[in-house]
Order: sequence, then structure tokens, then C-alpha cells
Amino acid sequence: METKRLTVAQATIEFLKNQYTKRDGREQLFFAGCFGIFGHGNVAGLGEALKQNPDFTYYQTRHEQAMVHTAAAYAKMKNRLQTFACTTSIGPGALNMITAAAGATINRLPVLLLPGDFFATRSATPLLQQLESAQTQDISVNDCFKPISKYWDRIQRPEQLTSSLLEAMRVLTSPAETGAVTLALPHDVQTEAYDFPVQLFEKRIWYIPRPVPDLQLLEYAVSLIKNSKKPMLIAGGGVIYSEAEEELKTFAEQFGIPVAETYAGKGSLHYEHPLNLGAMGGTGTKGANRIAEEADVVIGIGTRYGDFMSASKSAWKNPNVTFININIAEIDAFKHSAVPLQGDARETLKALRKALGDYHTEEKYVEKVHGYHKEWDEIVTKAYACENPDRPVQAEYMGALNDFIEDKDVILCAAGSLPGDLHKLWRTKNSKGFHLEYGNSCMGYEIPGGLGAKMADPDREIYVMCGDATYLMMPSDLITTLQEGFKITLILINNNGYASIGGLSNAVGEEGFGTYFNYRNEKTGQLDGPPLTTDLAKNAESLGAAVFRPKNMAEFQESLIKAKNNKETTVIYVETIRDRKLQGYAYSWWEVPIPEISVFPEVIEARKQYESNKKQQQQYIKPNQYK
Repeated sequence: METKRLTVAQATIEFLKNQYTKRDGREQLFFAGCFGIFGHGNVAGLGEALKQNPDFTYYQTRHEQAMVHTAAAYAKMKNRLQTFACTTSIGPGALNMITAAAGATINRLPVLLLPGDFFATRSATPLLQQLESAQTQDISVNDCFKPISKYWDRIQRPEQLTSSLLEAMRVLTSPAETGAVTLALPHDVQTEAYDFPVQLFEKRIWYIPRPVPDLQLLEYAVSLIKNSKKPMLIAGGGVIYSEAEEELKTFAEQFGIPVAETYAGKGSLHYEHPLNLGAMGGTGTKGANRIAEEADVVIGIGTRYGDFMSASKSAWKNPNVTFININIAEIDAFKHSAVPLQGDARETLKALRKALGDYHTEEKYVEKVHGYHKEWDEIVTKAYACENPDRPVQAEYMGALNDFIEDKDVILCAAGSLPGDLHKLWRTKNSKGFHLEYGNSCMGYEIPGGLGAKMADPDREIYVMCGDATYLMMPSDLITTLQEGFKITLILINNNGYASIGGLSNAVGEEGFGTYFNYRNEKTGQLDGPPLTTDLAKNAESLGAAVFRPKNMAEFQESLIKAKNNKETTVIYVETIRDRKLQGYAYSWWEVPIPEISVFPEVIEARKQYESNKKQQQQYIKPNQYK
């Protein structure tokens, strides 16, 4: 067999730049390049290899967590058909990736992690930044990646690289198994040379399949739907990743079945469609949650049934409700004791549609759905209306932005009070127009996520919304957006602290304790002094962004126009109170346990309400009697 002598690091990059994916006849490079921060654990190995391969673009970033967020956001925008590799040094550099890597796996998004590791030869142990163990010498901080990686390996010898790279690609390109993949690369092994087979570096295409479910299960699902009176569809992220939006629309229209959307699935159906009930669950709309209460068949498409969208398993109250889950991942297909239609969302919907024939729900059911749709649109209009132009609240800023942007533009968010408001209120016009990381809901995702979204589709305007607390978590990669020329517009809302958890604190009787950004009060010894005087706008300006400070709604609207005309990253900084208009979770519940005993009357009262809500909770374990 013909061979090519390369270091392990050189071989890794040579391999990665020749990997492709192909679906529906469309072929693309799988890796768009590599993000990295160099330290002594990767600079001489992967650093040299990246310099030797300028056609595999290296992107400099400011924080290791941020680079993984950016890669995940890019993969999300690309429907998981493309992503990035991410390299760090040993120790803290590697550990900084873990939070974002967990988010990638939770959200079923492919990212490749290449952290440096201890010397395989152990010749200089203990190394700078090396974790030591009194029980074994075969452990490092990179072992922390095991529970959050869909595939994990440590390359102790050059010979191991070939099989490990192929296994990594198998998992990264698997619609059912994808997530974070970690290949730990010891310092010394990265630099060791080996005669690798030339075939390893030839162009390799990974075909993304569109499997269909078992025929017997499909027939049973059809019989359940035909006998249902009040079915509903739950559109999850799998609808979008499968590019099944048109098939979903056709399916809903043909059979008169309403659609409710998860965070990841929002935008699967245009917000104006009369069968679109909008957000489902704990942050859901009145219509979606009222229809769910009576539903007899729930058809979940590409959803993992997180507790927000299931209202902590209290959304579906019909004791005879049956679930049919269309999902490429087995773990999700079986949830809620469903009829598991494990397969591609688009192709499975096609097969179901063909088999359902002339089935249609009753006209009065469709009219009820249309009524809920119309009613919620009126509620959104009221929430968006600015009551005091000189003191707009969060929902009103959101409404002004929603009215301003073009149909193809993207709103991006991850944590705080904004996701709940956006889920309920945002009028989404395209399936890539609503980009939320709400599987891990990681504060700090927003700015690097905005960068990733812009890199994936430079023709779209990317509008990032975040609060002051989230901004403080990770503002550093504003610099990277400027360095690389990928403009984002950041709407930075200062509401003096952790507004979302502050609202939850109030709901559980704790009166916002520890959630305001205030000075410590010398008299009380608590954090209840005056508000901090931190100037976040100056901070953003110091990082190189163009900054506007509108003081009222008219100035905010003017700032949006100026930001759009800018060619560089722009921050629109506004201050507001914590009022959210649609306070709390509309017509639904989200479980947060309340202490059984407390000295605070508010907590005692909240516990009573909690116990009442718990009675609505179900397990959805009814066995299916397959016929």
C-alpha cells in the first residue's frame, strides 16, 4: 500500500480537508476550517499542521468556549451538513470547551474537538497544566469530555489515528448520533511521524441517508391517525434539519392538523399560516396549549420533548392521548411510549401522507384552530405596541425589530428572559429566521453564535439579542466578528441583572434575591445597594464595535436603520425595566421544585401552588397495542 509520511497533526488536517457530505445530490465540504487558540499543548503540532495547510482556513478566536459555540451555530445554519474543527491546548484551554461541547451534543449538532493532552511517553510528567491522579497515570482533564461526547478517543500512537478519524466522521455525519466528537491528542504524539496510507487522504464522501420507518409501525400509525378526532403536530428541529418544511405544510393542510412549534422547530411553518398555533409548552401560546390539552394523537416530528415544550409532562391532559414520534434518533422516537417511526422526517411524512388517503379532521376543529391562531396574532400585536415611547420595555423593542427586519434575516438568542418572549411572540417568516440555543440555554452563546450564523450565510442580516448578564459572560468575540469581517447587529438590553431567573425567583417566593446587579449595602450587608454603574456600551465600543445608545423608541428605530447600513458589527444598547408584558408562562407550567419548608410566607404559598400543579403531571407510559 502506498504511504505518505506525515506527523499525526499533519495527517489529521490532511484528512479533515478531504471530507465531504452529500444529500439529495448536493455535495459540500464537511469542514469549513478550524477554530483555535494555541498553547504549548497544540502550537508545535496542530499549529504547524494548520500553517502547512493554508487551504484549511484557521480562524483565531478569543475564548475556547466561544469557538465551539460558533462551530455549533454554523452547523445549525447548515442543517448539520457542515461544521468546524476546534483545537486547544492542554488543561484550561481544553476544559473551556466543555460547556459549549455539551450544548452541541444536547442540541444534536456536529462539532469536532481536538484538545491537546499529556505526553503519551510520560517522559516529563507532570506537565504544566496536567491533572495528576494517585490512582492512574492514564487520565487527564480530557476525560471530562467523555459524558458529553458522542464519540471520544485518545490517540496514544500514530497507528491509532486512521481508525479513530474514520469513526469520528461516522458519528459526526450520522443524523441519528451526531454531536460533539473529541479526539484527545497528546503533545508528543501530535509531532510524531508515521507512514500513513495514501488512501486515507483521498476525497471521501459521507452520504447522508433518508431512511423510512418499519412498514408495520407505519401502518399502525396510520390507523391511529385515521381514528383520531383531535390530532396535533409538534414541529421540532428535525423538521428543519431534514428540510421537511414544505412537506409539513402540505401534510397539515391536506389533513387539517394544527402545528405547534418547539424552540428548535419554530419557523417550520410561516407564522401567518392559519394552522400554525405557534409556541408549544411552558413558554407556549394559548392556542397550542389549549389544543394540546384535548389532543388524542400527538405527532412529534424531530423533537426530543424537552421539559419546556412538554410543560414538564403536563401539556397533554387527555388520559387516552397517544404519541407517534417521527425521529431519526431512536432515543427520541421512543419517548412518551410512542409509536416509534424512526426515519427521516421528510420521507416519513411523505409515506404517512400517501397512506392516509382522504382522512381529514372535522371542520369545527379546524375552525377552532384558526380562531386560536387569529386570537394569538392579536395578542402579539398588543404586546408589541409601545405604550410609552420614552420608556419601552423588552417586548416592545422586540416588536420594533420584528417589524423592521427582512423576511430572510435571522434573530439569534440563547438565554435569559428573551427566549421565552421570542418563542411566544416572534413572527417567524423563514425556517432559518429563528435561531435559539435552548437545549443547553447557555449564557454567552449569543455573540459567537451570531458569528457562526453569519459565516454560514453571509447574505443574511444576523440580529443577536441578549441581556446585560449574558453579554458579560462572553463579549470577547465581538473582536472576531470584526477581524473576519462578519457583521452582526447586537441588541444589548440592560435590565440590571438576571431578569429571567429574577422572575422565576419571584414566582417561587424568593423576591428576586441575588438577581440584581447592585452594590453591596454597608448597612444591610446584602446586595441591595444602588445599581452598578458599569457602562456596557463603552465596553463594546472598546472592543471595536460601532455603538448606538437610543433613549426612546424613535431613536431605537433610527438606530436599526443606521445599523443595517453599517458594514461592521454594530451594538444597539438600550436600558429598560424588567417588565415583560406577558409575564410568566402563558397557559402552562414549568416544573421548578419549591422547598417543602421555609421561613418565608411567599415560599410557603408557592409550595402550595407547586403541589397543585404537580397533580397535572403525567408519565405518558400507556402501552401501545400494535395491531
